[in-house]
Amino acid sequence: MTATDGALKKTPFHAYHLERRAKMVPFAGYDMPVHYGSMTAEHQAVRSNVGLFDLSHMGEILVRGADSLAYLQKVTCNDVSAPGQIQYTALLYENGTFVDDLLLYRMADHFLMVVNASNIAKDFAWLEAQLEGDVTLDNQSDHYGLLALQGPNAERLLDEITDYDLKSLKNFEHAQISLCGAPTLISRTGYTGEDGFEIYLRPDQTDTVWKSITSAGEKYDLNLIGLGARDTLRLEMKMALYGNDIDQTTSALEAGLSWIVKFDKGTFIGRDALLAQKKAGVKRKLVCIEFSERCVPRQGYTLHDSAGAEIGAVATAKIPKPAIASPVAMGRPCTVVRLIC
Repeated sequence: MTATDGALKKTPFHAYHLERRAKMVPFAGYDMPVHYGSMTAEHQAVRSNVGLFDLSHMGEILVRGADSLAYLQKVTCNDVSAPGQIQYTALLYENGTFVDDLLLYRMADHFLMVVNASNIAKDFAWLEAQLEGDVTLDNQSDHYGLLALQGPNAERLLDEITDYDLKSLKNFEHAQISLCGAPTLISRTGYTGEDGFEIYLRPDQTDTVWKSITSAGEKYDLNLIGLGARDTLRLEMKMALYGNDIDQTTSALEAGLSWIVKFDKGTFIGRDALLAQKKAGVKRKLVCIEFSERCVPRQGYTLHDSAGAEIGAVATAKIPKPAIASPVAMGRPCTVVRLIC
């Protein structure tokens, strides 16, 4: 990733976005494509076929050392010792609210944390403040290119450029495969609700892999996908976004993410607060909303019950999109809404 002082950073694929006449916008300090034409068409392409996303703005933090497991058990809410290669988990403050949500990869001799682009510096500083024992942190965010290939034809397309048996790779598993002649980390993960892969690339791989995927994708009518469709796809599947739906004011239980909170694993940051909240009963909840009348919900709009009392606010909102019959949103905190998820 490159940038001059005060300028937006550019991902390794920036020139390709401009070549495809993408609409570029500032996002998390990067110049990113929001769409290449029609967001609706991009959304539909991922649901019915296959789409390619540039996610190189995301953060990658390596955790190494003999005490890494114990350290990660303390700073994350999921059980790092549980079988499996990749976890969806979160860093929490002492009051049980979010520092960030993330993916945690368990590698052969270290851990890889993939964090939200807007939180890289904050997360790293917070992780440093919790350090103890034989643990080292390495922020490698500027040294990765990251692509996501998502949709029903993702596996078929990726098969064209690798000899690896992709069918053997299960959801939330990763593998080192040969891609375009170079060892590459891939995982069966994504942020769309569809099958697909995320592909972590060294700087010297980015051009070759981009050209190979887009060339192989011609026979599959591959679409390039911007941030706009990424947002509608994840909203349709009720996948929360930090800064919109969850943040330092939302607890993991209020966010409906109790399934990633493993109280039985022992002490972790935020555990006592979440146990108290669970015992008292969760009073607020992140919910999905369907509006019965035509309207254009906007982030920050207040929500009221039938008596006019304020009960929450719109967190993420979208007007009708593919597979969504009426305007939808996620609101926090809310108590009186029609649930659609």
